[in-house]
Amino acid sequence: MKDTAKHLGLRNQLANQLQEKGITDTNVLDAIRKIPRHLFLNSGFEDFAYQDKAFPIAAGQTISQPYTVAFQTQLLQVKKDHKILEIGTGSGYQTAVLVAMGAKVYSVERQNELFKITSALLPKLGIRPKHLAFGDGYKGLPNYAPFDSIIVTAGAPIIPKALMAQLKIGGRLVIPLGKEEQVMTLLIRKNETQFEKHEFGDFRFVPLLENKN
Repeated sequence: MKDTAKHLGLRNQLANQLQEKGITDTNVLDAIRKIPRHLFLNSGFEDFAYQDKAFPIAAGQTISQPYTVAFQTQLLQVKKDHKILEIGTGSGYQTAVLVAMGAKVYSVERQNELFKITSALLPKLGIRPKHLAFGDGYKGLPNYAPFDSIIVTAGAPIIPKALMAQLKIGGRLVIPLGKEEQVMTLLIRKNETQFEKHEFGDFRFVPLLENKN
């Protein structure tokens, strides 16, 4: 589990690339510079870890492209000590970025194989989310609600009602909406019953599936 000056140099290059692509939140860019993405991939992919590309991980899932991670994170407007619900822990890279930004992260993963791998990996890297759960992301984590923001890292055909209910007033829910292609969607909770919706272009994600596996 080595993280070298070479890796740091590659991360700095990646952060600069993301800045050129329109990521402006310096806290997001600092987190990208800090988190050793190569340690979240199989060692065979180590040389590709700092390219702006998605890669396969366990259980037929992918680690999102760094630009997508940065874009979604920027939409959350993360502040230190924000309580954030992440749906789809996956490799744990997005989780790590949020933790590096000072957020209190509660994350749910439905693939047991992935849940086990990531639960073991994060503490080894000194990354400590508040809570990692094996479960159905569609249900969220009602016992820990409400959340300052919610990030969904898989494409969803609809916005799960349970997630909307677990958002604080003023909170932000970022979700890729759609079946084949997804439109990055931001919901801001205005009051008990009203949400404001914003859309930000097309992305491609693995599907958000119900139940656990």
